[in-house]
Amino acid sequence: MAGRRPDIARCARLIYEGFERYNRQFRRITDRARRRFEERDWKGQIQDIGERLELYDRWCLTIQRQLRRELDAGADRRECWRQVRDLYGSRLENVPDAGFMKTFFNSISRRTFGTVGADGMLEFIQPPPDEGLESLARRRYPCWHEVETGFRRILRDFKFREPYRDAGRDAHFMAAEVLDHAGRLGMDAGGFQRLEFIDSHFFQGARAYLVGRIIHERLTLPIVVALENTGDGIRVDAVLLEESQVSNVFSYTRSYYFTDPTSVVGAVQFLHSILPRKPIDELYTVLGRLRQGKTERFRTFSDHLGRSRDPFVHAEGDPGLVMHVFTLRSFNLVFKVIRDLFGYPKNTTREQVVSKYRLVSRHDHAGRLIDTQEFLNLKLPADRFEPGLLAELLEGAAETVQREGGDLVLNRVYIERRVRPLNLYIREAARDGAVAAILDYGQAIKDLAETNIFPGDLLLKNFGVTASGRVVFYDYDEVALVTECRFRELPEPDDDFDLMDPGATHYIGPHDIFPEEFIKFLAMEADLRKAFLAAHGDLLTARYWRDVKHRRLAGEITHVIPYRRPVCVSAAGTTTSRPA
Repeated sequence: MAGRRPDIARCARLIYEGFERYNRQFRRITDRARRRFEERDWKGQIQDIGERLELYDRWCLTIQRQLRRELDAGADRRECWRQVRDLYGSRLENVPDAGFMKTFFNSISRRTFGTVGADGMLEFIQPPPDEGLESLARRRYPCWHEVETGFRRILRDFKFREPYRDAGRDAHFMAAEVLDHAGRLGMDAGGFQRLEFIDSHFFQGARAYLVGRIIHERLTLPIVVALENTGDGIRVDAVLLEESQVSNVFSYTRSYYFTDPTSVVGAVQFLHSILPRKPIDELYTVLGRLRQGKTERFRTFSDHLGRSRDPFVHAEGDPGLVMHVFTLRSFNLVFKVIRDLFGYPKNTTREQVVSKYRLVSRHDHAGRLIDTQEFLNLKLPADRFEPGLLAELLEGAAETVQREGGDLVLNRVYIERRVRPLNLYIREAARDGAVAAILDYGQAIKDLAETNIFPGDLLLKNFGVTASGRVVFYDYDEVALVTECRFRELPEPDDDFDLMDPGATHYIGPHDIFPEEFIKFLAMEADLRKAFLAAHGDLLTARYWRDVKHRRLAGEITHVIPYRRPVCVSAAGTTTSRPA
């Protein structure tokens, strides 16, 4: 329809209605989580993770195609789009979660114009005004002379079709946990004022969570109640009261929650009030709002870049064979760019690497996979790069990195939280810390296996240690599903090739794995290797991996729980697990 001026109002309305339809579908899938939990339909929940993730791009593409029929190809195309942006923005004033709608607009704008960096004429750049907690529906429970009554009301209000096995015992347990924690902090039990909970369940894996805070006259405490569907009733599995416990439940290494609060922005602010050290962008992401998380991450990073002066440098650790990895020492992110040529013995392709990262984004993270965000056409100031790194990127990643004037344009870059590489950590840590990390390294491999992930490259340099001391995996270019691998014992030396020949190749097929060879990856001191083998020697047997594969193929689903179950201390001083 060249020559016809586009209908500005119609274009703005198409984008608005597109967001509304996307958001309705997002919430419809989210709402299914309650039924999945009540029916213990874990396989359905896993399918919902992938389906919900695909919604955003699908709706952006749908609206972009519709807009092509409206927009002229003439010289005033950008000016028309600016008018669409202004009209669209004017209709969002004082609308809850307007930031999501503006992010949706920006996504379509960038696709339509192939925007590199940011374009203030075509996009919303400034953050939306702070909505405050008032937009979030919460349930409040005043505390009078004791707290158990409040917990009884909480369990009554947050009920399911499946009944609680023993709500009275659970309420007593919750109250005892809170009072015990308060006693350890020196807080007067009579000083409790009220309990506040977000008026929405939070579903993840095989658990539902109630998320709230305890208002005491002295301070405010977080409280997260973990609920389990045992098959014969719902029970309270744990009460998490320490910031470190709650932070782990909302970690960037966990899968996204299914929850539908009245205001996602309000929910993020509520979470930030009990987790003040948790970045806002990570809270959006863990609630399943990945694009808003990306927007907030980029905005925070851009603000920091404008205030700081330190250069981008190579990230600490051994250089990767597939990725160039760099960072700002003053900021807790790393940037990963695919190399043009991969070092030996890598035999993958760029397309396969991209597909591996996409696989991880749609998979259960199990607390062991770092959430990675893909950015396209990211523009960074070239003068902020250390000269050697700048030359390396321009020469070794020319298919991805180009210089445009004073900027460096990254056509595709993966951004994730920075952690300490495991091989460096065990060199620096005291012996007890190094042993703990090595044991958790083995447990990380097992946790991933139980969620059907085989890391591929088990070298210590591909794992990292978080600030909380947890070992995670972050090098995804060789990730595979356990169910797609063929785990085999090594052939005897008198077979077709000599095992003593260091040049012998034992990977007969592309999916053949020989766990006995994993010992080669354990480049660590003898005492650490001994501790690892004592605890996790089964990882070096094909039998272990075939058993995991068999259980996965049989449909068994294992959930890695993101907290330790409480331990009760009896009058005799012995410890027992939380009673079932």
